[in-house]
Amino acid sequence: MTDDTLPERSRLVQEQLRAAGLAAEIRELPDSTRTAAEAAAALGCEPGAIASSLVLLADEEPVLVMTSGRHRVDTALLASQLGAATVSMAPAKLVKTLTGQPIGGVAPVGHPAPIPTVVDESLADYDTLWAAGGTPHTVFPLAYAELLALTGGRPLRVAED
Repeated sequence: MTDDTLPERSRLVQEQLRAAGLAAEIRELPDSTRTAAEAAAALGCEPGAIASSLVLLADEEPVLVMTSGRHRVDTALLASQLGAATVSMAPAKLVKTLTGQPIGGVAPVGHPAPIPTVVDESLADYDTLWAAGGTPHTVFPLAYAELLALTGGRPLRVAED
């Protein structure tokens, strides 16, 4: 798929991947990849290899959490690791404002401004990760080290397995 056939949001993400020196190509899939289970089924991989992007609020400040699709973020654990009193899900409208992307398609990059990022340590268990490419139908592959470098993310445990 060439850049000019990708949705606009995905083209922005692809540009940032290239600027970061990554060879990853965004793929547009016919079925939704809005959930980790849908993405894993479409890609033929384990749900844990899906790097789901969640925008959370830590003491009302946004943080992008790249979490493994094999579990849910433990907000109490994450709050303690971030030194925050509370961690909660950001409302959909705020997610769209902060990222320019819809829930279910939020990429690790391609946002109007950088968002402090946490990367789930359990993603290191997989050789190839799949992240959303800016829409609920686009994804791209990358390695854990590439995800850390791309986002400038802080590795943390975000759930008890």
